[in-house]
Amino acid sequence: MSAVSVLRDTGRGYLLSSPALVLFVGLLVVPLLLTLVLSFNVFDYGLGVKSGSWTLAQYLNLVTDSYFYEIFFRTFVISALVTLLCVVIGVPEAYILSRMGAPWRSIFLILILTPLLISVVVRAFGWSLLLGADGLVNQTIQAMGGHPVKLLYTPFAVVLALVHVMLPFMIIPVWTSLQKLDASAEQAALSLGASQARVMRLVVLPQAMPGVLSGTLIVFGLSASSFAIPGLLGGRRLKMVATTVYDQYLSELNWPMGAAIAVALLLINLLVMLSWNRLVEGRYKKSLGE
Repeated sequence: MSAVSVLRDTGRGYLLSSPALVLFVGLLVVPLLLTLVLSFNVFDYGLGVKSGSWTLAQYLNLVTDSYFYEIFFRTFVISALVTLLCVVIGVPEAYILSRMGAPWRSIFLILILTPLLISVVVRAFGWSLLLGADGLVNQTIQAMGGHPVKLLYTPFAVVLALVHVMLPFMIIPVWTSLQKLDASAEQAALSLGASQARVMRLVVLPQAMPGVLSGTLIVFGLSASSFAIPGLLGGRRLKMVATTVYDQYLSELNWPMGAAIAVALLLINLLVMLSWNRLVEGRYKKSLGE
């Protein structure tokens, strides 16, 4: 193949991908850059945002105020807990799903995906009805002779609802990875005297690790930036980063501070996710080498 034809094919590939590139730049890159620029603007409660004036006051506020430390710490602890619970629940579910035959596999796959068709806000309201002071859970506790328990507007409610929302994002990547696993490999290991636990650890889990890695990254990222569930089930006192950004924009009208918090969330999220990706991938490649 001549160099001219190679250049022609390359140019055609760039031309075909240009609409997606324009969409990506217009809907993601440009808003992020505008948010970054806004985070450096000077803000005055009397005059509002002063465009053309620049300051680092918002970022200095973030690193010196313990209030923001508490919010970021709470956000990432809840996100890590949600991710861990999704792994504990989702990986066995994905394994069972991969071993199902027709038509049960299709039926259960539809059941797993069905919640994604319902708005997160609707699901959050559903959980508030269940966990409220007069909700079904407390009514059941009282019917059994117990006392009402405060469940709504607690970290428990936020974690429970986030696990419910994020679980499909863990199950599907793990199930996709397990589709590549030949069931005869498990049977061979069992026939050679390996226990079921050893087969799961040495045969199944290494094959599922790419899906687990993808699922944990998706779940953690979505949980850390979640707004509807912390806002509706966490209440005004249980602040997370997304709800704090909302308050800065619409309650305080301090747009530069809200932009700075959003940028900090993005950067910390990227740092955590890239570190986790490098750690898991390194161990995965090491296990394959051994």
